[in-house]
Amino acid sequence: MKLDKAEMGIWECCELLNEIVDESDPDLDEPQIQHLLQSAEAIRKDYPNEDWLHLTALIHDLGKILVLPKFGGLPQWAVVGDTFPVGCAFDESNVHHKYFKENPDFNNPKHNTRNGVYIEGCGLDNVLMSWGHDDYMYMVAKENGTTLPSAGLFIVRYHSFYRKHFFPYRCCFVSKYHNPFYLISTYLIAALHKYGAYSQFMKEEDKENFKWLKVFK
Repeated sequence: MKLDKAEMGIWECCELLNEIVDESDPDLDEPQIQHLLQSAEAIRKDYPNEDWLHLTALIHDLGKILVLPKFGGLPQWAVVGDTFPVGCAFDESNVHHKYFKENPDFNNPKHNTRNGVYIEGCGLDNVLMSWGHDDYMYMVAKENGTTLPSAGLFIVRYHSFYRKHFFPYRCCFVSKYHNPFYLISTYLIAALHKYGAYSQFMKEEDKENFKWLKVFK
């Protein structure tokens, strides 16, 4: 992908989100810029010394500009909502899992096993994810030489990679509707590492970075 549509500062980009309401989120019927500011302020209050985390909260959803005509005018279904790994079996905890049966990969023996085309423990950075605003903003930050630490980039890239259901023997990401600020508890993160969907691909750095998702809102 060529990053040649515009050159702007962070605040200019934030202002563009005044034009966007995320249709995938029934709890937020306001322009996305408000969500960014509320998230950044909540993080700042709770973690005043982690300035990189304040910035991460502010920019995490800027990739949603992909729905604007200047940046491709993609339909919202191709930009917002959950993300999930491709190239391996679609975990049943994915939202609307039944519709994956229409995907050719569902019956492809190369792609429909637990590990698929990947090696266990390969690291999430080696796993292809469904396309969306997360990967786009991650790409923009990385290609522009961001000074965010790896945990910040991890949050930007994977904050939509959560699961909305819990099972007695499979604990996955908490739904963002669990509470108004989408908090993920330490217990649930530990459960994800041990039992969660796609946890077989995580390496130690992934598990360390996941600790920051418990405070991300």
